[in-house]
Amino acid sequence: MTQTTNRLLDDLAKLMTDAAGMARGAREEVDGFFRAQAERILGELDMVSREEFEAVRLMAQEAREENARLGERIAALEAAAGKAKGASRPAGAKAKKPDA
Repeated sequence: MTQTTNRLLDDLAKLMTDAAGMARGAREEVDGFFRAQAERILGELDMVSREEFEAVRLMAQEAREENARLGERIAALEAAAGKAKGASRPAGAKAKKPDA
């Protein structure tokens, strides 16, 4: 069997290939346009980026952990101060009640 070239089919195939390339390019252009519009709208809404959000979330978590550590330290210091006050009273002396 001999293979013949059909100019009409070759032209049609080339046209379809070019059309597919144009459609892909148009889609990329539309995607770029919508992405730019979305970024513009989000920028106007004063939204933070994910990176900024994660950084602030990490800072808040560290602050909560430090607050808990300091709370434990204060409680330990108050307990030590309470024991020191109790030890400095003479034997048999009662603690003075605060005036209400």
